[in-house]
This record gives sequence, C-alpha cells and structure tokens, in this order.
Amino acid sequence: MKRIAIIGSTGSIGTQALDVIEKHSALFEVEVLSANNNITLLIEQALKFKPNAVVIVNKEYYAQLKEALKNTFTKVYAGREALEQVVTIGTVDIVLTATVGFSGLVPTINAIKAGKTIALANKETLVVAGALIHELVAAHKSAIIPVDSEHSAIFQCIVGEGNNQIDKIILTASGGPFLGKDEHYLRTVTPKEALKHPNWDMGAKVTIDSASLMNKGFEMIEANWLFGVEPSRIEPLVHPQSIIHSMVQFADGSIKAQLGVPDMRLPIQYAFTYPDRATSTVKAVDFSLTDTLTFQQPDRKTFRNLDLAFEAIRRGGNMPCILNAANEIAVDAFLQGSISFTGMSDLIEKSMQHVEFIAKPSLADYLETDKRTREYISAM
Repeated sequence: MKRIAIIGSTGSIGTQALDVIEKHSALFEVEVLSANNNITLLIEQALKFKPNAVVIVNKEYYAQLKEALKNTFTKVYAGREALEQVVTIGTVDIVLTATVGFSGLVPTINAIKAGKTIALANKETLVVAGALIHELVAAHKSAIIPVDSEHSAIFQCIVGEGNNQIDKIILTASGGPFLGKDEHYLRTVTPKEALKHPNWDMGAKVTIDSASLMNKGFEMIEANWLFGVEPSRIEPLVHPQSIIHSMVQFADGSIKAQLGVPDMRLPIQYAFTYPDRATSTVKAVDFSLTDTLTFQQPDRKTFRNLDLAFEAIRRGGNMPCILNAANEIAVDAFLQGSISFTGMSDLIEKSMQHVEFIAKPSLADYLETDKRTREYISAM
C-alpha cells in the first residue's frame, strides 16, 4: 500500500490521479489532498477518500473546510506554509506535485529534502530550478518519476538500458489547435479558440502553453534535467495523433517509442506503480482504427516560444525562471483578453532582455527573480 499526497488535487491531473487511486484501492491510499481555491471539490474529495490531512491554500476557506470535516479524523490546514510542510510528514510515500506554475517549487523542494518519491507533474519546478533540484535529489536520496506523458514515455524507453548512450530524444507534440496556421491568423485568435485542444483534456494554463508550443519548450528543459541530455540533442517533432508520446534514439541508431492513447491516467498510474505495472481501465491503442501516424517539424518562426525556451536553457542561470514567470503572466493576460496570442511571445522576450541575469542562482535568487519578473511586467 503506497500512501500518496496530491498537491493540487482539484485540478486536471489531481482528479485523474484520484480516479487511478479509486480503481486500485488495494494498492494506493490517499494521505494528503490540497487545493488553492476550489473548496467545494476539495471537501467532496476529502469526504470520499478520507485523507490524513487536507490543505486549502486560500485561508479564507479554512473555516468552511474545518466545519465540513468536523466529524472526520482528517486534519485541516490552511495557507501556503502549511502546504510546504505537509509534504514532509512521515506517513507519505509519494508526493504527486500536480499544481501548475511556480507555486509548485517550494513544496517539491521540501518533499525532496524529506526523501520522498516525487511523481512530478509540475514541469515548472525543473524549468525554474533544474540545477538546484538535480543537486537536492542526489543529496537527499530522493527520486523523481515523471508524470508528463512525454517524459513518462522517455522514462519508460530507457528503463533497462543501463548506461547505454542516448543519442537523441525525440519529443513529440500534438501541434495544438493552431497547427498549420500562420502569424497573421494567430494575431486574432481568441482564448476560447486556444482552449480547444484536439487531443488532451488539460487545465487552461497548460492548454494555452500547448497551443503556443511553450509547453514543448518547457518539456525540453525538463528533459534536459531529468535525463542528462543536452538541449541540442532534444528534437521537438509534431505528431498530431498523440499516439507516440516520445521516442529515444540510442548510439546504434535504434529508436524506442512509447505508444498509448492520449489519457493522462496512464502515466499517472505508471508513476505510482513503478517499477511494476498494474491493469488499467484505459483502453489500449486499436491499430485497426489508427491507420495514420504523421510527423512534421514545428513551425518555429510562427511559434516563437519554442526558440525562446531553447535560448533560456542555453543561457542557463535564472533565465528559465524569467521565462517561466513571464509566461505565467502572459498566459493569464491572454486569457483575460489583455494581450493577443502573439503578444505573449513579445512580452516573454522583453522580460528575458530586461530582468537581471544571475549565472549561479540560489533558491532565494529564484524566488527574487520570479518576483522581479512579475514587477517588471506590471510596470510595463
């Protein structure tokens, strides 16, 4: 029985993780649940799964949560500090970091320091502070098992390969809802159009990142830290069907690929059961119904975010942190109708040019960089 803390249990990944746990109740137990603001769903989840502890980050909802769970044995906490500490409790085996954005960094760091296994769905943790996370995992004998479908695929492809040299990682992308569209078209697209992902059911932030290809840029940075492969040997490749989730090419030219239907419950379950596999209610790919698998190079001129991500990791230091903070604000501004879809790239690029660069940042530097980037954009 593995006891799991889900940080961000009311989001897309969190709810699907609970679905996996419910279907494998003999294997997993919910130990901790947390949410930022979705108090109604958090209460529903807590009453159903009876965790040891729940955390609502927005303290305004503490009294409501406390009242709703007063007849249970569940401990109730509120605030970001509580979230950052609850991941360290001794009864937790696996911490699923399913929050979106910079907010997942400190809880993940604390869980690593406590020696927990991290099922990582918060890609921003490695984007922002990959070097620091890499050092902490080694120092505290923690482990990171990726949950992103692409990184789970890569992870599965290299299991059993030992020290065999990876020649190249081929990072597949669906292309999002605007595949094949030019810059003129993108200038006038609406948030509603951008949120219509053709294959995946994701939260708003991740869906917009997918549409802009920033998601693929983040995944490249994440793959760099997870697998020790230089960005120059990570190749984004558009695969609209989202059946091949990524591929690994080895020194002898052989290529391994991991295939599956586009359903996040598969990589979530694998992260929980690794190194074993369990049965799943998700249907396997039916090749009699899948007669075409296509591939094409991404349009990097139109979707500039991809090259901005490559530039950020090439420069290193706190530049990926600047990239992430600027992107979070840009996505929010686009969703609110304040800037255009193409304006997101302009805002990110300006931030990378103007926010102070730090070659060897500490955790305090990352926190300050995030703050300064947001302040710079607010003053624009």
